[in-house]
Amino acid sequence: VFHGRILVRRVVGQETRYEVEVKGRYRHRFPLVSREYLWVPNTCGCPPLREGGEYLLMARRHVNHEHTLNRILLQDDGYARPWTPREARLVREAARHC
Repeated sequence: VFHGRILVRRVVGQETRYEVEVKGRYRHRFPLVSREYLWVPNTCGCPPLREGGEYLLMARRHVNHEHTLNRILLQDDGYARPWTPREARLVREAARHC
């Protein structure tokens, strides 16, 4: 779970790739750098993320069996909500209990 600002949106085949500035981290299941690519399958019911918008994002690290692909993937069971101080506080509190 992290707070990110969408810099660029680009459709690549059957997926959308977002370049994201990582502004804050809430859960540390895998390391993040200051800029990451977030991949979203076009079949996902997720609303498109707006360039310049800030979101709370819950995504997974996806590594294929051959270990040739390592990326951050937002799936149907993840979430992307507009970032607000209230949402950030709720996520921070939940992270302490999980």
